[in-house]
Amino acid sequence: MNSTIWIVDSYEEALAKNIVIVCLGFIINVINGMLVVTFFSNPMFSRDSRYILYIHLVINDMLMICVSVILYVLTYTAPLVNASLCSILLVLGTTTFMITPLNLAGMAIERFIAICKPLHHLQICTPQRTYIFICLLWLVGVIPSLADIIISFSIQPISFFRSSVLCYPVSFFPSKAHKDRTTASQVIYMSLVWIILIYTYCRVLFTAKRAISKGSVNKARSTILLHGIQLLLCMLSYIAPVLDMIVTPFFPVHRTKITFFNYLITNILPRLLSPLIYGVRDQRFLKQLKEYFTCRVVIVKILPSKL
Repeated sequence: MNSTIWIVDSYEEALAKNIVIVCLGFIINVINGMLVVTFFSNPMFSRDSRYILYIHLVINDMLMICVSVILYVLTYTAPLVNASLCSILLVLGTTTFMITPLNLAGMAIERFIAICKPLHHLQICTPQRTYIFICLLWLVGVIPSLADIIISFSIQPISFFRSSVLCYPVSFFPSKAHKDRTTASQVIYMSLVWIILIYTYCRVLFTAKRAISKGSVNKARSTILLHGIQLLLCMLSYIAPVLDMIVTPFFPVHRTKITFFNYLITNILPRLLSPLIYGVRDQRFLKQLKEYFTCRVVIVKILPSKL
């Protein structure tokens, strides 16, 4: 501790950072909220597994943005948080963070079935099975965090959960086993998702060569490629600590600025681009969005009556 140099933001800098993060989080959630309203405005979308998975991705990102912004603001306004509240925020944040790549894998599989097995698509990708798949995503995503909470209950006294702690995963789960398990689970998740995306893309590419009408197949191939781009954006969050470790030693005085821009680029901005890449590209969804949120001006023309 004696060799550690603490660098604290000035009041103006801290205020500016929090305003930027809160405003961006608000804008992203407003845009995503418009997508959610558009989805529920037309019953047609709720009967299509493709749109169900997409809107679940949007809602999941909205939850993650909310938790992420709350934790960021708390680091400046109230660093010490009740341990029980902190555990809830960390579980929700970690779960939504891990669900995103798995949801993208599910969307790629749905497109794969639609193109490679079109006759069985309606029987396999039903809304009921899609909702079951979403429940499994939440179960898989929450298991690592729940395991950490159970371990904390076993090694910490009950009074610990009534105390105030720094609300960071490293401070709340300080054991090396937690770090190793988290890193291993992240590697497994990302490897699994990449294998699924590569396999589905190769199968769709092979189907496109045999297809007589290649329009829909090529569009599906492009969609799966976009899933890969979305996944790359999500992976930026995983390399954020590595970027901090590489860049900070060269500019130690600007450590807080580097951390801020790193967090902004790898965690906040991808949550804005990710839903728009897929949602705006879909013509049916975009048309419904425009119809629902476009202001309509009714012009009444009054003709003089003939005497």
